[in-house]
Amino acid sequence: MKTFFRFTMIALLMGFAQVLFAQDGRNLQFFRPVGQPGLNVFEPSKADTVEYEGVKVRVGGDFAMQFQGLSQSNNAEAGSGYELIELGNNFNLPTANLNLDVQLHDGVRMHLRTYLSSRNHNDAWIKGGYMQIDKLDFISEGFMEGIMKYTSITIGLDEFNFGDAHFRRSDNARAIYNPFVGNYIMDAFSTEAFGEVTIQNNGLLAVVGVTNGKLNQSATANPNNKASFYTKLGFDKQLSDDFRARLTGSWYVNTGTSTGGYLYGGDRAGARYYNVMYSAGNDAVDAQGGFADPRFNPRFSKISAVQINPFIKAGGFEFFGIYEVANGLNEVTDEGSFTQIAAEALYRFGPNERYYIGGRYNTVNGKMAESATEEMNISRLNFGGGWFLTDNIMTKVEYVNQQYNNDEAWTGQETQDFLEQASKA
Repeated sequence: MKTFFRFTMIALLMGFAQVLFAQDGRNLQFFRPVGQPGLNVFEPSKADTVEYEGVKVRVGGDFAMQFQGLSQSNNAEAGSGYELIELGNNFNLPTANLNLDVQLHDGVRMHLRTYLSSRNHNDAWIKGGYMQIDKLDFISEGFMEGIMKYTSITIGLDEFNFGDAHFRRSDNARAIYNPFVGNYIMDAFSTEAFGEVTIQNNGLLAVVGVTNGKLNQSATANPNNKASFYTKLGFDKQLSDDFRARLTGSWYVNTGTSTGGYLYGGDRAGARYYNVMYSAGNDAVDAQGGFADPRFNPRFSKISAVQINPFIKAGGFEFFGIYEVANGLNEVTDEGSFTQIAAEALYRFGPNERYYIGGRYNTVNGKMAESATEEMNISRLNFGGGWFLTDNIMTKVEYVNQQYNNDEAWTGQETQDFLEQASKA
């Protein structure tokens, strides 16, 4: 059984968004800009700055090509079948997205993303899509204008707005908003049928939403299916020309034993670190082995999670943080709890801040059961930098070291029972 792994990496990753226009699709309402102009954009602004001129279609794409040079090790005996495989230095299979954004009506926009190539699928498939409503003029001109001035309604099957980390993560080939290569260890991201209401006014932010709790959709009756509920409250304001502050807190809950496990395991595209955590017997040696490695999914069947995110941008300096607690029930080990802490500091410089350097520290601690005597611990350290060659082409390089600490926590019988069940899931 593995106890830890560590690796180093130098990666070259490029992302681009090539835009074709039908009826001048450059200007969409209430829309996050693509490429560098979309950096540090969280919820799309409610500023009504784009005049509606009829249906507009934006066709965009993302392409990511990555060179990987990793090493990994654990303390398993040679020949046991649990020793980690030796990794080489080479390019991974590139990933690609196809993005469609359509201005359907004044204040009504549709988004659809297709994964053309992903780590987990060798064919094209739909990630998801949604409709965003910022005006109700399709009912009658000016209908509820006073309320809709501050309100957005989003309905679809796509990623829902829990926490702020999902705005800065790599989504398959869309890696341009992530200053590093991989996402966080506990990656709060899932695509579910959802509806949410967002209110923004003078820097204040409130979100309330509901999903059906299911990653794989089915109308088959199941008494263990339950809806997920989530909310976000926060503050985000440009306090001066060179200082912006944001602080949000998000809460998520699902009490269904068949629907609570997707919050940290809903990314079906796969992680950006390839082939790590595979044993010499070609078996995954922990619950994350496979396309999601080296993330950690506690796999709670019922879950409650809280994520707090501070963000500061002062001139070229940028800080983003995560304090996250997830607890719930597990079919094997009863109640457990995990805490994630992350801190990311960057400095952007040069003309239009086209260059950046920075670091990120990320750790996860917790127990799969309150009765466990030892805490499981994962830590990751990243250093890297990047260059925006143009607004929509960038390259970045990274060094990363990740460790699984505290041997007894990872090799105990409770953990092995959990990992054995997870490997069969």
